[in-house]
Amino acid sequence: MLSLVTYLRERPGARVEDVARAFGITEDELISDLDVLPLCGTSFRGGDLLDIDTDGDRIWWRNPGALSAEAAAPLRISADEATALLVAARAVTTLPGLRESDRQALVRATAKLETAAGEAAGASSRLSVTFESEGGVFADVDRAISERRRLWIRYYSPARDELTEREIDPIRLVSVGHTYVEAWCRRSEARRTFRLDRVAEIKVLDEPSAPPEIELRDLSEALVQPAAEDPEVIVEVSPGGRWVAEYYPHDSAEELAEGGLRITLRTPDPASLRRLALRLGRDGRIVAPQDLADSARQAAREALAAYEEAGAAPAEAGTAPRGAVSGGTYDRQEPGR
Repeated sequence: MLSLVTYLRERPGARVEDVARAFGITEDELISDLDVLPLCGTSFRGGDLLDIDTDGDRIWWRNPGALSAEAAAPLRISADEATALLVAARAVTTLPGLRESDRQALVRATAKLETAAGEAAGASSRLSVTFESEGGVFADVDRAISERRRLWIRYYSPARDELTEREIDPIRLVSVGHTYVEAWCRRSEARRTFRLDRVAEIKVLDEPSAPPEIELRDLSEALVQPAAEDPEVIVEVSPGGRWVAEYYPHDSAEELAEGGLRITLRTPDPASLRRLALRLGRDGRIVAPQDLADSARQAAREALAAYEEAGAAPAEAGTAPRGAVSGGTYDRQEPGR
């Protein structure tokens, strides 16, 4: 937002769409920031308020002369902020996927920051950050994207508890909590996202990457974005299972008696929802399709049988140890729940 102030001061009447694109944010996010900026003083520690307005298409600064010399002064950061920046910068320079030109630019910027930070730079040198073991996979994916080459991977799917071999045409790297590669999967002939820390083995192939022309999706809110042609699944949950509607993209969620929900959702792999049924325990059940509901019941029966064989069956119906099978509880009378 500090950069936004300078940007708008130099571009009176700038278009909303152009400013949003320049800062890599959505137009809604930009408008939200513009609602906050007028409440900030010119020095961001008080002073004259900024009079910035928009008609939805263009952005106007009504009092650009109010910016004082103090507002134009170089940004000052605290010792804690300098330490955090230096630790992060040094960590990023060690990433295997970083292009060499970017690495050198970051090294130069870090050196300047160390000089400006003074004593704080010494404190930051005693701290270090290590990344997850996905670094090597990241490097190969980044290389494949830049060289437009296909990848072969062995990938672990927790929903099916299996390793599969796939050839994929990588499209882009995305970060939503974890790092993923969005790619065209040659096995399923569809767009898929793969979490890097679930890639057991990876090879950059000689074949060129040739994903079909597809529109990039906004993945900032959710990676799982079902398609209209995906199979429909209906799940009914009690009040204790209402969280399903918050975590799973769905078409509808109808209120049921006593606070329950009837949730209709779509998924390219309905079988993966068997684990959801086990996790829900008494708090939910799959209603349709019937074959999926039957398979969920069978999975619950097998889980209960495993408890009994191990001598760990619950003494009372529906009180299996939480977390023993996907964190669920089970009812002997209705094992499909």
